[in-house]
Amino acid sequence: MTPSVAADAPLLQVGTLTKTFGGFTALDNISVDIRKGERFGLIGPNGSGKTTLINCISGALRPQVGTVVFAGEDITQLPPHLRARRGIARSFQIPRPFKSMTVLENLMVGLDFATDRSASGPEEEIAMSILQRMGLSAKASAPTDTLSQVELRKMELARALAVRPKLLISDEAMAGLSSSEVDEVLDLLISLGEEDITIIMIEHIMQAVMRFSERVMCLDAGRIIAIGAPAEVMANKRVQEAYLGT
Repeated sequence: MTPSVAADAPLLQVGTLTKTFGGFTALDNISVDIRKGERFGLIGPNGSGKTTLINCISGALRPQVGTVVFAGEDITQLPPHLRARRGIARSFQIPRPFKSMTVLENLMVGLDFATDRSASGPEEEIAMSILQRMGLSAKASAPTDTLSQVELRKMELARALAVRPKLLISDEAMAGLSSSEVDEVLDLLISLGEEDITIIMIEHIMQAVMRFSERVMCLDAGRIIAIGAPAEVMANKRVQEAYLGT
């Protein structure tokens, strides 16, 4: 049973997280609290530790030191599928749908695997409502290899939503898209945040980060170098040096 949590308690608490690979330290003593319903931007140059951090949160990796507490429960040692059932969902930068299945069938897999069997409503109706939300209802019967790049990104988000997440981790969902497509995906993410879904967005498109985020955290070489309001973080000299090398 998930423990009860005070209304003002953080949804996610990462405490002194350290992850090494051999002699390389990918994360060095990372601590951050993220509140329920927060839109949180995670930035940093390539190799800064962003992916390692979200892998530790989602369960793909386990840290040598530190804890991950979600909704009041220490989940540091839980495997990814149990974290998904507790409400942690992740979309990936490179969508990898089941190519032999239709768009609707891809969502049905997520609903069947990760959701509580006591959930109300037929699964196909739930899947169709998610596709409609993503603007993909007309593509429900289409093979996934017929989707455009932006449609694939929307389907990746739809698959994450199929687990009814409390926390959604969006990993560069806008990479390689046109400016108008970026706006489409960004509008979807913002609308999800308005429904009390906590969202961590990893992104290199700074305009998107500035528009989306209530707070931003910047990593460099596995350490937090800035955290705070978007404009404050972007004005930070250490952040500018990390990106520009000046």
